[in-house]
Amino acid sequence: MQRDATILLVEGKRNDRASFYGGLTAKNYQVRSVLSGSAGVKLLHEFFPDIIIVDAASLRTSGKRIAAALREKAQHIPMVLILDPDADPGNDTGSDVVLHMPFTLQKLLNRLKPFLPMEPKNGLTVGPIVLDLETRSMRCNEHQGQLTPRLAALLRALMDHPGQVINREALFSHVWETEYTGDTRTLDVHVSWLRRAVEDDPRHPRYIKTVRGVGYRLDVDNK
Repeated sequence: MQRDATILLVEGKRNDRASFYGGLTAKNYQVRSVLSGSAGVKLLHEFFPDIIIVDAASLRTSGKRIAAALREKAQHIPMVLILDPDADPGNDTGSDVVLHMPFTLQKLLNRLKPFLPMEPKNGLTVGPIVLDLETRSMRCNEHQGQLTPRLAALLRALMDHPGQVINREALFSHVWETEYTGDTRTLDVHVSWLRRAVEDDPRHPRYIKTVRGVGYRLDVDNK
């Protein structure tokens, strides 16, 4: 089953044809649209799309510099480059798909399908964090990987109570399945390891927050 995908659309304004924005949002994509490559790069500091679409044709450019700048910032995000009919994309566009105008919205949708994120059959999704309970694979924005059983249990405990502060002793007792909570320093170590897997900057975590003197909280409502 596919979940609704997020798209960064770099698209200029043209009077001779319609924007792709309306068609994509009508298909339940969550689209953030910008008018330039530099604006797209800036937006990537706070927005982590599943797919990037660069409509170079609407910007009257080859799109190579824009695609290269976006690729440097978002190395693992699939990118679609849209060009004018006679434009030569060259050998290295930095994109995964190149389309030449004109084409239908349905053709664009078909080319996006292979890159759409999938919901795990037995998993949890909280904000941008997806945890597959069977394989212990985790995805958060551009980060993905497989967790150890203990880290997966720790993440699940936090995901089961998003926005709530979980007492350190209670969290330790649940994840380690023990009544002894006299020394929870190993919990702190595992939280630091989990942050390395989830966060862009583990030293300044965006999602897994420490509530001093109490415990930890999974915060997925940051803007």
